[in-house]
Amino acid sequence: MRVLLTRPDGRNAAMAAALSGRGIAHLVTPLLAVEPLTGTALEAGLNRLQAADILIFISTNAVHYALSSRARPLPSQACYAVGDATWQALSQLGIAAVKAPDEQQQTEGLLTLPALREVKGKRIVIVRGQGGRETLAEQLQARGAEVSYLEVYRRVCPPLEPQQILAQWQAFGIDTILVTSGEILENLLDLVPKELFAWLRACHIIVPSPRVSAQASAAGLTRVSQAKGANTQAMLDALKL
Repeated sequence: MRVLLTRPDGRNAAMAAALSGRGIAHLVTPLLAVEPLTGTALEAGLNRLQAADILIFISTNAVHYALSSRARPLPSQACYAVGDATWQALSQLGIAAVKAPDEQQQTEGLLTLPALREVKGKRIVIVRGQGGRETLAEQLQARGAEVSYLEVYRRVCPPLEPQQILAQWQAFGIDTILVTSGEILENLLDLVPKELFAWLRACHIIVPSPRVSAQASAAGLTRVSQAKGANTQAMLDALKL
């Protein structure tokens, strides 16, 4: 097994260490980059955080870009995290958040939490990147909540030279690719030219959720395994390590 790690720069260390400890060869090629958003709309949104009853953080980047400024007080209201890494990022700031269940660390998992079932009249702010799925907001609104977004970053594809990158992957013998989001999958599919799609199709693709699994299948990928989340342990479990 030779594994490709594709998280944004600086987010692959834990998985790389886990694979190294197990003697598994791996290569790191970030297929997603994150840029902070700026401007008056963002500032206004950040200032409104304190008025919310509930805050939901979608990612570690959401935590970082929303709460990194020391000029603002940390939130004191109920906070929720989609996954373990996001929960840990909040915990490191001293925020006692609630996370989605370990067996379903996705937005759908949050919706199963008892505290988010009775939200009629509650003001909820979902802190996230620019764009994304609306399922969480739609379901909370259907339960009677007043939901708004605070978008604090955007996702972009790093500048990569496809021919050079694909040659490197093939020379290394990559046969397993960890894909932790739909955006990373899209960037992977865009990067691989049609003449090399058969190679990609032969790779074992590990994805974090049913949504990304369906996305991979729709693109023609057949060797797809679904982890129970995007965190390191979930991916290791899917690799059966």
